[in-house]
Amino acid sequence: MDLETRELRYFVALAEELHFGRAAARLGIAQPPLSRAIHQLERRLGVRLLDRDRRGAALTDAGRVLLREARSALDAVEAAVHRTRRAGDPDRPLVLVTKAGASHELLRALLDEVSDPVEVLLCEVGEQAHRLRDGQADVAIMHRPYDDLAGFETQDLRTEGQVAIVPAAHPLAERESVTLAEVSDVPGLPIARWPRLDGTYPDGPGPEVRTQSQLAQLVALGLTLLVIPASSRAWQWPEHVAVPVVDAPDVTTLLAWPPGAPVGPLVEAARRRDLVADGSA
Repeated sequence: MDLETRELRYFVALAEELHFGRAAARLGIAQPPLSRAIHQLERRLGVRLLDRDRRGAALTDAGRVLLREARSALDAVEAAVHRTRRAGDPDRPLVLVTKAGASHELLRALLDEVSDPVEVLLCEVGEQAHRLRDGQADVAIMHRPYDDLAGFETQDLRTEGQVAIVPAAHPLAERESVTLAEVSDVPGLPIARWPRLDGTYPDGPGPEVRTQSQLAQLVALGLTLLVIPASSRAWQWPEHVAVPVVDAPDVTTLLAWPPGAPVGPLVEAARRRDLVADGSA
């Protein structure tokens, strides 16, 4: 059975909006064609994808599976378009994506070793995998065990400890080191919560954050703290203090890329730098 990308786009919009009117407006179509397309999709698949009522719609188990698979399929189609167009341009630079708070010293050390042009694309935390999968980037700087590395080839760069970023006025800022237990239960200073890969947030009292600028402001105001790899504090404000977390698991910074991406020069540069061995940039 062949599914059309149009059908998948319609379904993803509806599954994310859970309202036929809002989904139709988002797609730029009238509601009746959307309803017909979803009904036809359910008939072809032989399963009910949504439970409908007067207030909107809710995904069934089958619908949740199709949402996950449809997103992956649409990403793959978009990636094929991006990579095909870029492959037709022999002068295009290699595109490297990294979160805005990553170590600029590490990135500079890599770029200084590469003679070929490299375009650097900045993103928010957790977006690197998506940029690789949809073809907007060739290679990313990511972190194990936090980032989604499924399906990518990798080259380790360095392994390091973690620090707690706390408000400068907080008593923790005076400490030489802290433990995970100590920073996990600070009255009035809960750990910030980043979204999971599916967009939902873990339970907890900390504020929900999506951008590093938002997070930096909340730390400066004394409303939250976070634990991150030591080198990721490049965005640290004067109102922040970094305190080593002695029992936090080590984090490995690495290069990740889809199989077949033209990343040879950058990977060779990383190997020449031998960043894992000396732990510095």
